[in-house]
Amino acid sequence: MTMPLNKFIAHAGVCSRRQAVQIIQNGGVTINGVVVKEPGYKVLPTDAVKCEGKLLKQEALEYVLLNKPRGFVTTLSDERKRPTVLELVQGASKKRIYPVGRLDINTTGALLLTNDGALAQRLSHPSFKMKKVYQLTLNRLLDAQDFERIKKGISLDDGRVDVSSISISKNNPKDISVTLESGRNRIVRRIFEHFGYTVKKLDRVGYAGLSTKGMPLGSWRYLNEKEIRKLSKK
Repeated sequence: MTMPLNKFIAHAGVCSRRQAVQIIQNGGVTINGVVVKEPGYKVLPTDAVKCEGKLLKQEALEYVLLNKPRGFVTTLSDERKRPTVLELVQGASKKRIYPVGRLDINTTGALLLTNDGALAQRLSHPSFKMKKVYQLTLNRLLDAQDFERIKKGISLDDGRVDVSSISISKNNPKDISVTLESGRNRIVRRIFEHFGYTVKKLDRVGYAGLSTKGMPLGSWRYLNEKEIRKLSKK
Protein backbone atom coordinates (compact mmCIF):
# COMPACT_ATOMS: atom_id res chain seq x y z
CA MET A 1 0.00 0.00 0.00
CA THR A 2 1.41 3.38 -1.01
CA MET A 3 1.22 6.68 0.90
CA PRO A 4 1.92 10.30 -0.14
CA LEU A 5 5.36 11.36 1.03
CA ASN A 6 4.21 14.32 3.12
CA LYS A 7 1.65 12.10 4.86
CA PHE A 8 4.29 9.43 5.48
CA ILE A 9 6.55 11.97 7.19
CA ALA A 10 3.68 13.33 9.31
CA HIS A 11 2.64 9.85 10.37
CA ALA A 12 6.21 9.12 11.38
CA GLY A 13 5.77 11.87 13.96
CA VAL A 14 8.28 14.31 12.45
CA CYS A 15 5.93 17.25 11.87
CA SER A 16 2.60 18.23 10.32
CA ARG A 17 1.81 17.52 6.66
CA ARG A 18 2.13 21.23 5.83
CA GLN A 19 5.56 21.43 7.44
CA ALA A 20 6.54 18.21 5.66
CA VAL A 21 5.78 19.83 2.30
CA GLN A 22 8.28 22.58 3.04
CA ILE A 23 10.98 20.11 4.10
CA ILE A 24 10.40 18.03 0.97
CA GLN A 25 10.47 21.01 -1.39
CA ASN A 26 13.67 22.24 0.27
CA GLY A 27 15.37 18.96 -0.61
CA GLY A 28 15.49 17.56 2.91
CA VAL A 29 14.05 14.14 2.04
CA THR A 30 15.57 11.18 0.24
CA ILE A 31 13.98 7.92 -0.85
CA ASN A 32 16.39 5.05 -1.39
CA GLY A 33 19.23 7.58 -1.47
CA VAL A 34 17.63 9.89 -4.03
CA VAL A 35 16.36 13.39 -3.19
CA VAL A 36 12.61 13.68 -3.82
CA LYS A 37 10.95 17.10 -3.92
CA GLU A 38 7.40 16.01 -4.72
CA PRO A 39 5.16 15.99 -1.58
CA GLY A 40 2.67 13.70 -3.34
CA TYR A 41 5.28 11.08 -4.29
CA LYS A 42 3.86 7.63 -3.49
CA VAL A 43 5.98 5.85 -0.88
CA LEU A 44 6.10 2.05 -1.04
CA PRO A 45 6.36 -0.12 2.11
CA THR A 46 9.81 -1.24 0.93
CA ASP A 47 11.17 2.31 0.45
CA ALA A 48 13.89 3.69 2.74
CA VAL A 49 12.82 7.25 3.57
CA LYS A 50 15.20 9.68 5.27
CA CYS A 51 14.14 13.10 6.52
CA GLU A 52 17.05 15.46 7.12
CA GLY A 53 19.34 12.45 7.40
CA LYS A 54 17.18 10.42 9.78
CA LEU A 55 15.71 7.10 8.65
CA LEU A 56 11.96 7.10 9.24
CA LYS A 57 9.86 4.18 10.31
CA GLN A 58 6.14 4.16 9.72
CA GLU A 59 4.57 3.81 13.13
CA ALA A 60 1.22 2.04 13.43
CA LEU A 61 -1.36 4.68 14.27
CA GLU A 62 -3.75 4.17 17.16
CA TYR A 63 -6.86 6.10 18.16
CA VAL A 64 -8.51 5.84 21.56
CA LEU A 65 -11.67 7.56 22.82
CA LEU A 66 -11.81 8.09 26.59
CA ASN A 67 -14.89 9.06 28.57
CA LYS A 68 -12.97 11.24 31.01
CA PRO A 69 -14.20 11.40 34.61
CA ARG A 70 -13.79 14.38 36.93
CA GLY A 71 -10.56 14.77 38.86
CA PHE A 72 -8.15 14.03 36.00
CA VAL A 73 -6.05 16.58 34.12
CA THR A 74 -5.36 16.26 30.40
CA THR A 75 -1.68 17.19 30.59
CA LEU A 76 1.05 14.55 30.23
CA SER A 77 2.32 15.32 33.73
CA ASP A 78 1.23 17.61 36.53
CA GLU A 79 3.38 19.67 38.90
CA ARG A 80 0.71 19.34 41.60
CA LYS A 81 0.79 15.55 41.29
CA ARG A 82 -2.86 15.35 40.25
CA PRO A 83 -3.85 12.21 38.31
CA THR A 84 -3.65 12.49 34.51
CA VAL A 85 -5.81 10.94 31.80
CA LEU A 86 -2.84 8.82 30.68
CA GLU A 87 -3.30 6.77 33.84
CA LEU A 88 -6.77 5.79 32.62
CA VAL A 89 -5.56 4.44 29.25
CA GLN A 90 -2.39 2.63 30.31
CA GLY A 91 -3.64 -0.65 28.86
CA ALA A 92 -4.78 0.85 25.57
CA SER A 93 -1.47 1.01 23.75
CA LYS A 94 2.19 0.13 24.08
CA LYS A 95 2.89 3.26 22.06
CA ARG A 96 2.94 6.80 23.41
CA ILE A 97 -0.48 8.32 22.78
CA TYR A 98 -1.37 11.90 23.57
CA PRO A 99 -4.63 13.73 24.30
CA VAL A 100 -5.99 15.91 21.51
CA GLY A 101 -6.93 19.24 23.05
CA ARG A 102 -7.99 19.27 26.67
CA LEU A 103 -10.88 19.16 29.11
CA ASP A 104 -10.55 20.94 32.45
CA ILE A 105 -10.27 18.86 35.59
CA ASN A 106 -13.96 19.21 36.51
CA THR A 107 -15.31 18.49 33.02
CA THR A 108 -16.19 14.96 31.97
CA GLY A 109 -16.62 13.39 28.56
CA ALA A 110 -15.16 12.65 25.17
CA LEU A 111 -11.38 12.94 24.86
CA LEU A 112 -9.44 11.57 21.89
CA LEU A 113 -5.92 10.20 22.42
CA THR A 114 -3.66 9.20 19.54
CA ASN A 115 -0.11 8.97 18.24
CA ASP A 116 -1.22 10.50 14.92
CA GLY A 117 0.56 13.83 15.29
CA ALA A 118 -0.69 15.26 12.01
CA LEU A 119 -4.33 14.60 12.87
CA ALA A 120 -3.92 15.88 16.42
CA GLN A 121 -2.39 19.12 15.20
CA ARG A 122 -5.16 19.63 12.65
CA LEU A 123 -7.99 18.95 15.11
CA SER A 124 -6.41 21.24 17.71
CA HIS A 125 -5.80 24.20 15.41
CA PRO A 126 -8.08 27.21 16.22
CA SER A 127 -9.03 27.59 12.54
CA PHE A 128 -10.34 24.03 12.33
CA LYS A 129 -14.15 23.94 12.57
CA MET A 130 -15.27 20.93 14.54
CA LYS A 131 -18.51 20.42 16.44
CA LYS A 132 -18.46 19.57 20.12
CA VAL A 133 -21.64 18.59 21.99
CA TYR A 134 -22.00 19.39 25.68
CA GLN A 135 -24.62 18.55 28.27
CA LEU A 136 -24.59 20.74 31.35
CA THR A 137 -26.50 21.51 34.52
CA LEU A 138 -26.94 25.09 35.75
CA ASN A 139 -27.38 26.35 39.30
CA ARG A 140 -30.74 27.91 38.31
CA LEU A 141 -33.22 28.05 35.48
CA LEU A 142 -32.03 29.64 32.25
CA ASP A 143 -33.89 32.87 31.60
CA ALA A 144 -35.73 33.02 28.26
CA GLN A 145 -33.96 36.24 27.26
CA ASP A 146 -30.54 34.76 28.09
CA PHE A 147 -31.44 31.66 26.08
CA GLU A 148 -32.19 33.80 23.01
CA ARG A 149 -29.02 35.87 23.46
CA ILE A 150 -26.84 32.76 23.62
CA LYS A 151 -28.68 31.27 20.64
CA LYS A 152 -27.94 34.38 18.55
CA GLY A 153 -24.30 34.56 19.63
CA ILE A 154 -22.57 36.69 22.25
CA SER A 155 -19.37 38.71 22.62
CA LEU A 156 -16.88 37.82 25.34
CA ASP A 157 -13.62 39.55 26.25
CA ASP A 158 -11.70 37.48 23.71
CA GLY A 159 -14.22 37.72 20.88
CA ARG A 160 -17.58 36.56 19.61
CA VAL A 161 -18.96 33.10 20.34
CA ASP A 162 -21.64 31.46 18.20
CA VAL A 163 -23.38 28.23 19.17
CA SER A 164 -24.63 25.80 16.54
CA SER A 165 -27.57 24.81 18.73
CA ILE A 166 -28.89 25.10 22.28
CA SER A 167 -31.83 23.32 23.90
CA ILE A 168 -33.38 22.89 27.34
CA SER A 169 -34.29 19.47 28.72
CA LYS A 170 -38.02 18.82 29.17
CA ASN A 171 -37.30 16.56 32.16
CA ASN A 172 -35.13 19.05 34.05
CA PRO A 173 -35.13 22.67 32.84
CA LYS A 174 -31.75 23.26 34.51
CA ASP A 175 -30.20 20.74 32.09
CA ILE A 176 -28.96 22.30 28.86
CA SER A 177 -27.50 20.87 25.66
CA VAL A 178 -25.12 23.04 23.64
CA THR A 179 -23.31 22.38 20.36
CA LEU A 180 -20.52 24.69 19.24
CA GLU A 181 -17.30 24.74 17.24
CA SER A 182 -15.16 27.03 19.37
CA GLY A 183 -12.29 25.38 21.22
CA ARG A 184 -11.35 28.36 23.38
CA ASN A 185 -10.42 27.76 27.01
CA ARG A 186 -13.43 27.11 29.32
CA ILE A 187 -15.69 28.49 26.60
CA VAL A 188 -18.92 26.74 27.68
CA ARG A 189 -18.55 27.75 31.32
CA ARG A 190 -17.67 31.30 30.30
CA ILE A 191 -20.77 31.64 28.11
CA PHE A 192 -23.07 31.02 31.05
CA GLU A 193 -20.90 32.85 33.59
CA HIS A 194 -21.29 35.90 31.34
CA PHE A 195 -24.98 35.92 32.31
CA GLY A 196 -24.41 35.17 36.00
CA TYR A 197 -24.96 31.40 35.97
CA THR A 198 -22.78 28.71 37.49
CA VAL A 199 -22.24 25.48 35.57
CA LYS A 200 -22.61 22.76 38.20
CA LYS A 201 -21.91 19.86 35.84
CA LEU A 202 -20.38 19.76 32.36
CA ASP A 203 -20.11 16.70 30.13
CA ARG A 204 -18.81 16.60 26.55
CA VAL A 205 -20.85 13.83 24.95
CA GLY A 206 -19.71 14.43 21.38
CA TYR A 207 -16.40 15.41 19.78
CA ALA A 208 -15.78 15.61 16.02
CA GLY A 209 -18.52 13.06 15.38
CA LEU A 210 -17.32 10.71 18.13
CA SER A 211 -19.79 9.78 20.86
CA THR A 212 -19.42 8.52 24.44
CA LYS A 213 -22.90 6.98 24.34
CA GLY A 214 -22.91 3.70 26.30
CA MET A 215 -19.44 4.33 27.75
CA PRO A 216 -19.14 4.48 31.56
CA LEU A 217 -17.02 7.29 32.97
CA GLY A 218 -13.37 6.27 33.05
CA SER A 219 -13.75 3.71 30.26
CA TRP A 220 -12.14 3.86 26.83
CA ARG A 221 -12.52 2.22 23.44
CA TYR A 222 -10.66 2.06 20.14
CA LEU A 223 -12.08 3.99 17.22
CA ASN A 224 -13.46 1.81 14.45
CA GLU A 225 -12.34 2.09 10.84
CA LYS A 226 -15.36 4.16 9.84
CA GLU A 227 -14.67 6.72 12.59
CA ILE A 228 -10.98 6.93 11.66
CA ARG A 229 -11.77 7.49 7.98
CA LYS A 230 -14.31 10.17 8.87
CA LEU A 231 -11.81 11.99 11.10
CA SER A 232 -9.12 11.82 8.42
CA LYS A 233 -11.44 13.51 5.93
CA LYS A 234 -12.30 16.41 8.26
